[in-house]
Amino acid sequence: MAHISIVHTTEYIYRNPVGLLRHKLMVRPDESHDLRLHSATLKVEPEPTSVYWKHDVFDNSICYLEWSEALRTKRLSIVSTLDVTHHPDGQPLPVYSLDEAAELFPFAYGAHELPDLAGLAEPQMPDPDRKVDIWARRIVSKANSKQTLKVLEAMTHAIKQEFRYNARYEEGTQSAAQTLALGSGTCRDFAVLMMEALRSFGFAARFVTGYLYDDSSATIQGGGSTHAWCSVYLPGAGWVEYDPTNGLIAGANLIRVGVTREAGQAMPISGGFIGNADDPTGLHVDVSVRALPKI
Repeated sequence: MAHISIVHTTEYIYRNPVGLLRHKLMVRPDESHDLRLHSATLKVEPEPTSVYWKHDVFDNSICYLEWSEALRTKRLSIVSTLDVTHHPDGQPLPVYSLDEAAELFPFAYGAHELPDLAGLAEPQMPDPDRKVDIWARRIVSKANSKQTLKVLEAMTHAIKQEFRYNARYEEGTQSAAQTLALGSGTCRDFAVLMMEALRSFGFAARFVTGYLYDDSSATIQGGGSTHAWCSVYLPGAGWVEYDPTNGLIAGANLIRVGVTREAGQAMPISGGFIGNADDPTGLHVDVSVRALPKI
């Protein structure tokens, strides 16, 4: 169990005063059996005229900000502060009780679950040369086990070992094939690679966005920013989280904020402005993660 304070600061700077269009935020986790949310606050400057919360198609908590049409500003600051207690399954890898039909890799989902999982089990990116498919099968063949949990563990560690982590602050995500070709990527690129590799076997996978709270270790990549990983649906165990960037399994050190079908649906902050294309002059993002005394 860990008691964690997270401060996520985003600041936009503009050359000339601009108008602000509606912004969409995915920064607030939902409480669950593994996460207790003590408080979640937003500080926005300039102050919006309207702030309201909804659930999206994936049931994530989404905040919308709206400003007066007359407003003009050279700066937009959004600060999200979270106070949470996390109860992860954590390391070492727990012993899950999978359904008997899912114990060996690969397996097929049952008819009662497939209609709800089908869209998440289909590859989302083109792979005309089957490079992702070939890579996935090589990793599975080297796993030295046919047990599903062992195979997924092997794939998580293979991505960490075979690819270089490169921080990239521009928007967008590489395709899985691009990550294979480059041999490097960010946390979101590695999450997509694992998702597409597992989807080539018909496994349902989701993109997960959130925070990494153990960034004090030199072996941990992706701290000081939002983080991304994936979850895989395993009959009998449910959605199990895997972080291929750091080789973390079962949600250890990971604060889940949102889950989506693809990476482009998991933007922490998105929105537009009224002005010239060259008005934006700066974007500063900082995520501070701090351990607090246990409650």
